[in-house]
Amino acid sequence: MSLKYLYISLTIVASIFVGISLKQDYQDNDYTLTSNSSIYTAGDAITIKFKYNGNSNVFLYCSNSYGSIIIKPELDTTLNFKIPESISNKSGTLNWELRSDKKLHAGQIKILPKSEIEKTETYIGPPSIEAGGTDYTMLVSIPTDDLDNPIIDSTEVAVKHQFLEQQVIDYIYTKHGFGYKNLYSYEKRGRILINTECLGLNSKEFDVNVMPTIPTNFSISADRIHNYADGNQITTFKTSVIKDRFNNIVSDGTFVTFFITNQLGYKASTSGTTIDGIATAKILHPDHEELWTIKAYIEGMANSEPIALNYEQAISDFEVSFSKNNRLITVGPLQSFMQQYIPDGLNVYLNIYKAGKLEHQIIEQSINGFASFKLKSDRYPKGTYTVEIKAAGLTKSFPNLIYE
Repeated sequence: MSLKYLYISLTIVASIFVGISLKQDYQDNDYTLTSNSSIYTAGDAITIKFKYNGNSNVFLYCSNSYGSIIIKPELDTTLNFKIPESISNKSGTLNWELRSDKKLHAGQIKILPKSEIEKTETYIGPPSIEAGGTDYTMLVSIPTDDLDNPIIDSTEVAVKHQFLEQQVIDYIYTKHGFGYKNLYSYEKRGRILINTECLGLNSKEFDVNVMPTIPTNFSISADRIHNYADGNQITTFKTSVIKDRFNNIVSDGTFVTFFITNQLGYKASTSGTTIDGIATAKILHPDHEELWTIKAYIEGMANSEPIALNYEQAISDFEVSFSKNNRLITVGPLQSFMQQYIPDGLNVYLNIYKAGKLEHQIIEQSINGFASFKLKSDRYPKGTYTVEIKAAGLTKSFPNLIYE
């Protein structure tokens, strides 16, 4: 039992002596910063020096906005930590800590950009804005030194722009490395030319287009060589010069749709795009007497007042002839308003009824003023049929035709 107590006593005494020894070693380590400057210029050689007693197995932990790095010392009578160029070339705040297994010392170095400007990075957008003075484009200017560091804050930047006969210079000052300016549009359409100047260095030229605003309502007209419904000639619709509320002509390519409503309420449409503010569109004449109401739209933005166009009947009558067995039917001559044969391509409809029920419809187009139909016996067997012919809005019916 006495040996056990003796062993415990010796262990405690040994532990006390080791602790005293470690404490003495720790107290013997002493690190004193001998570097006097805490402000440098980008590109300067930076060395952080420490006078020391004791353990030299330490390192310097450095961090800035670009990242972190661990630096080993160069041993002399002092500990010399050389900051690499990848960090010393970057302006901003450099934080450092001298460490072993714990933090021994800490501090900051402020790295200033060079005072000489090397270039100006300039950004602008959007490249197109709307006229009227409410829309704007933003210009951002970043003057930098030859190490690509932004010049110090409060550096003056001249923002120059030209529009039509007007030239303007505004002055802005950098903050957090950049300066910006909102350039508002004018009431007229055109192009704004822009550049910046900082410390005697000019940027390249930029341009921003001032585009017309939303179109206002407009009028339309129609042009045709005659008002007959011949199904052949073309009617051309045309808008007035379409402008915005500031009297700017709308951009080329503005899409205009012309909606046409006939006297039965059916609708058709044709469309065109503007050139110098005027849009045109074309459509064929109807092939029968008709009254059209036309209204034009720029979808969701503007429209015209409606106009009415009347088309007179071009063909007043036509003849129909049958072969001996009624299976060959010839329609024509189809003559227009001057008794001339109508142009090729007029649709002629043949409706065939049996026992009051529509059996079939055949459509043929006129050639040289005539249209022909041949009813084959395998499709239309022997029997009694009613034949109805429609052309140019006219209808003729022939009941109780016997087919052998």
